[in-house]
Amino acid sequence: MEKKQSSAVAMGVDDSLSPRVDAVKPSRTVAISDQANALVQAGVPVIRLAAGEPDFDTPAPIAEAGINAIREGHTRYTPNAGTLQLRQAISHKLKEENGITYAPDHIVLSNGAKQSLAQAVLAVCSPGDEVIIPAPYWVSYPEMARLADAVPVILPTSIDNNFLLDPKLLQSKITQRSRLLILCSPSNPTGSVYPKKLLQDIAHIVANHPRLLILSDEIYEHIIYAPATHTSFASLPGMWDRTLTVNGFSKAFAMTGWRLGYIAGPKHFVAACGKIQSQFTTGPNSIAQKAGVAALGLGYAGGEIVANMVKAFRERRDFLVKSFREMEGLKISEPQGAFYLFIDFSYYYGKEAEGFGRIDDSESLCRYLLDKGQVALVPGSAFGDDTCVRISYAESLTILQEAVERIKKALAPLSSAALR
Repeated sequence: MEKKQSSAVAMGVDDSLSPRVDAVKPSRTVAISDQANALVQAGVPVIRLAAGEPDFDTPAPIAEAGINAIREGHTRYTPNAGTLQLRQAISHKLKEENGITYAPDHIVLSNGAKQSLAQAVLAVCSPGDEVIIPAPYWVSYPEMARLADAVPVILPTSIDNNFLLDPKLLQSKITQRSRLLILCSPSNPTGSVYPKKLLQDIAHIVANHPRLLILSDEIYEHIIYAPATHTSFASLPGMWDRTLTVNGFSKAFAMTGWRLGYIAGPKHFVAACGKIQSQFTTGPNSIAQKAGVAALGLGYAGGEIVANMVKAFRERRDFLVKSFREMEGLKISEPQGAFYLFIDFSYYYGKEAEGFGRIDDSESLCRYLLDKGQVALVPGSAFGDDTCVRISYAESLTILQEAVERIKKALAPLSSAALR
């Protein structure tokens, strides 16, 4: 009896995976953050500038609302689309701040803006459809397209043009299979903000292609530096019917762990997103939704609390831009929003580092800076531009000052003067 094997063991187990899984790449930002965290836990004093997570605590009024939600028993399932109270608050916010009108039944809340984006792609794309994505892009956009059996079409942009999409290039790449254009402004990873005039030029092109929809990722809208201003794509003439607007609470309100985002758009498309969600997760966290109501109650664009966080981000940006402009060989496009710098480090490619080896690309440069400088950054290859490296300045000015010194010290042996 003991020697008898089950037929399953004898025959072996089919451990193959879905082709969808094989087609999707794991998130590089998550992988690098995990690697840096493991080093810190092992006692290595790594400065982590890889993750896109504000270093601020969730503002007290929001946290209190969450605590009160637990105390008052708001701990049960909510409707799949989210509570009417929060959807009404979002409807009011979108009208007052963004100039776009959506009834509560045009809005679906999800467990983070990431889920909202993924469900939108799944809802509108058929196998073989094309999803147009300007590069540099957030790492998950192409993978979301692949999960929907769609084809990501990557359109390069230039640091000399602040990483903004060229309308002429867009026009030349639209085909009968083009279904979605994903825009992110302010941008992750570049911090670029699309001027209204450029968005109008893009809208004029989109208007001539009835099948093409816009997925507008506006998660960083409040983290923006004057004189730059935010324009919601759906507010442009003729674009309401063509646009799916995604936003959330994680960045501006320092609520990353609360997992709360939303999509707003024409009812037909949003209802499809809700149908997918009903079979995946159903509605988001009931406690987070009460906190979300409090967040939107802070005032226009988050009021003074968010304005103070944005002021701190701007000070950090200004410090880093000045510091990196003083370093040899680097090219910088000054970000107008979000909390990232996307810097061209390609000057250092092809150089040999003693005790490390040859630096060939953004990934090997990041490994070098982690090894020699103990600073964790994200290679630009993860975002579709291998010449650059992303630096998150969602850390205190003191930590950023130390990071700059470490990077400067690590790069010094690679400079032209050191190699002569």
